[in-house]
Amino acid sequence: MMELLNSKKVRKSLVVVLLAALLLELVSAAQYYFSRYLLQNELENRVLLELKMELHTLDHTLMSAEQTLQEHLWDITSNLDHPDSMFAVTKRLIETNSNIVGGCLPFAPDYYPEKGRLFEPYAYKDDGKIFVEQLAGKNNHDYSTNEAFIQALKEKRVLWSDPYDFQPDDTSAIQSLSTYTYPIIDSKGEVAAVCGLDVSLSWLGDTLNAAHEKSSMFNLFLTSSGSLITGPSAQKVSAERINRVVALLNDSTVERNITKNNKVQFIKFYDKEMKDNAYVYYTSMESIPYWQVAMVCYDKEVYGSLETMRLYISLLMLLGFILLGVIIFRTIRNARRLELAHIEKDRIDGELRVAYDIQKSMLPKRFPPYPERSDIDIYGQLVPAREVGGDLFDFFIRDEKLFFCIGDVSGKGVPSAIIMAQVHSLFRIATANNSNPAHVLQILNDQLCQNNDSNMFITFFIGVLDLPTGRLRYCDAGHDCPVLVGQGLIEANPHLPLGVFSDVYYVQEEMVLTSGSMLFLYTDGLTEAFNAQRCQFGLQRVLASLTVQDSCEALIHHMTDTVHRFVENAEQSDDLTMLAIRYQRRQYADVLHEEIVLKNDIRQTPQLNAFIKQVGARLSMDDTLVHNIRLAVEEAVVNVMEYAYPEGQEGNVTVAIQSNGEKLKITITDSGIPFDPTEQKMADTTLDVEDRPIGGLGLLMVRELMDSVNYERDNGHNVLTLRKKYNDAFAN
Repeated sequence: MMELLNSKKVRKSLVVVLLAALLLELVSAAQYYFSRYLLQNELENRVLLELKMELHTLDHTLMSAEQTLQEHLWDITSNLDHPDSMFAVTKRLIETNSNIVGGCLPFAPDYYPEKGRLFEPYAYKDDGKIFVEQLAGKNNHDYSTNEAFIQALKEKRVLWSDPYDFQPDDTSAIQSLSTYTYPIIDSKGEVAAVCGLDVSLSWLGDTLNAAHEKSSMFNLFLTSSGSLITGPSAQKVSAERINRVVALLNDSTVERNITKNNKVQFIKFYDKEMKDNAYVYYTSMESIPYWQVAMVCYDKEVYGSLETMRLYISLLMLLGFILLGVIIFRTIRNARRLELAHIEKDRIDGELRVAYDIQKSMLPKRFPPYPERSDIDIYGQLVPAREVGGDLFDFFIRDEKLFFCIGDVSGKGVPSAIIMAQVHSLFRIATANNSNPAHVLQILNDQLCQNNDSNMFITFFIGVLDLPTGRLRYCDAGHDCPVLVGQGLIEANPHLPLGVFSDVYYVQEEMVLTSGSMLFLYTDGLTEAFNAQRCQFGLQRVLASLTVQDSCEALIHHMTDTVHRFVENAEQSDDLTMLAIRYQRRQYADVLHEEIVLKNDIRQTPQLNAFIKQVGARLSMDDTLVHNIRLAVEEAVVNVMEYAYPEGQEGNVTVAIQSNGEKLKITITDSGIPFDPTEQKMADTTLDVEDRPIGGLGLLMVRELMDSVNYERDNGHNVLTLRKKYNDAFAN
């Protein structure tokens, strides 16, 4: 580490980091203060707008009261000569405006001598109804001493009183009112009465604080003397906080500021209860200059998001600098590691090439695989997308049956290659004594589902082609259906892939291939091959490109060239595997065809032996060869007699021998229960006699003595076919 710190590269890198940190911090600070300035301007504009709206609401209410009086002024003046009509006039005055809760017409003293010195018609609203009464003299009420009445009488001008609390009686709620006073001039130019309208202001507190951009904001409504008229409810703001704000507004020693628009004043203070800086913005009404509206807001809500953003940015910058420093140190320190990594990569590449060679050696690589046979032609090819792949194909011939398969493991690379190797081995093991494709898939699925922690699966197709008859039995485990070239896709039930669920039940299907038929099997690396435009090769192109070729190898090369022309220079995205099989049924020209029918009774074996000796004599076969054929046929026939028919049930066993001059074809047919001797385990002769299980020696002997053993179930009959080449045994 000290060597790294002393290096010039590290010192230069540290200087770069420090300069970058300083520059970013300056940028962050400038961004913060500019953003705060913009937020403050926005706040002042929003406060001004909100205060104007609230003042407009209040002003509209007061003006509506003035308008109401103007609209009813004619009603008052035209009825001055009728004092008793003043009660109805007063009632009409308040019933047209919902905000007016009461109205009175106190007349100048002795204006109506017949009514006494004081006359004051009064109308008021209570529980939605309007009541009218003579208020003067009630409870010693003398309006002539009221300052507002005296002032309006003398000065003949309109007045609005400061808001005041009013409670009609002990059971009624307290109302906040303001009285609008208007002098009534008679025809002589004298003040006949002073009209007073009581306007309710109880709604102001809820209206002013109904909705704010920030939850902690609240508004206050004050008189000209600084007395609180109304404010937010006690549930929202405590009385102590409201009183502190009112005290600040009434304290002449407190420093006051003017907003940038010079229309609203504000006071900045620290709220101990909220533990935050606060601002009181206030302004006066234009129509009634001595009434004020104030708004209180707090730093945390106005600038809280900005402070949080600055904190996060600072933390992210700090983290970024730490990471940058770590990257610089690690880059220098890992220079040697990078060099070693290249060496290690070369080693891994070499091992992967070896793994590829091993994987490739597991698959059939000798083509043509059966040059001595004229009935079958096979060619396969696997091109992995990476060094190793998850595709596989395989085939072999046992008992005149061609076993073949193709599969595609989910995923790519080494994990898929491991599963591929496992499946390949399982396929060979499962088909050693089993020619039923469904049973083979069942075995493979059971094994793959055990301890499948990686949740990998494989699509798989297996086929078993009986070469003498062309009967194809197959089973599909979620793989792409093979193509019968020139005819289209073969019908196959798409079971679930191997390794998904252990309780999957696979069903065998079958068809008969005519002579000259060609099967084409492939993985989705063919149909899902992408070109540079991300278009897939697709199944339709596969079917359109498949044409009958001279050989399976020619067909595979043709398809390879076709897909390469389609993808051009695009990278291969998946393993590409193809397998082609051409079936050509062999014609058997008989030079001898003999047949014998036996009962299922082992006592008839002497007849069988005599029959075989007779055939051997006709074909001039060597005695040793005849003896071996007799042993093999006798073992097979006795096996049928003992197991094909239930005990006590009679049945026949037919033995037919054909020869084309080169090979013998021995067909053993019975109508007993289905029984395939080729699927039985042969005896392991490597074990000691006492450790060896009973049975299996007969089948071993038949396989050793004959060239091939083939079993088929055909139209309710067991058909066992034995073949033996004998041309080297001809007598000269």
